[in-house]
Amino acid sequence: MTFRLYTDFVLAHDLPKYRLYRGDLVRLVERHISPSAEEGYSAEVLGAKGQTLAVIAVAAASLEFLRDDEVLSVRAMAV
Repeated sequence: MTFRLYTDFVLAHDLPKYRLYRGDLVRLVERHISPSAEEGYSAEVLGAKGQTLAVIAVAAASLEFLRDDEVLSVRAMAV
């Protein structure tokens, strides 16, 4: 499934390599297709004030749409 760029999504899985967890907010900034035809994205990891904390590569399967019944929470990004 192709996601719209410059839109916010949440991570569907923990990504320990990046110190990120399921439910963390990301904004998609570029679409990629791997040599094996897997769809992926460059995504900005967003801070509580909307700032970019990191840019990561993430598979489309690791993304979920934001839902109307969800509440945002805040945590420190693990060091």
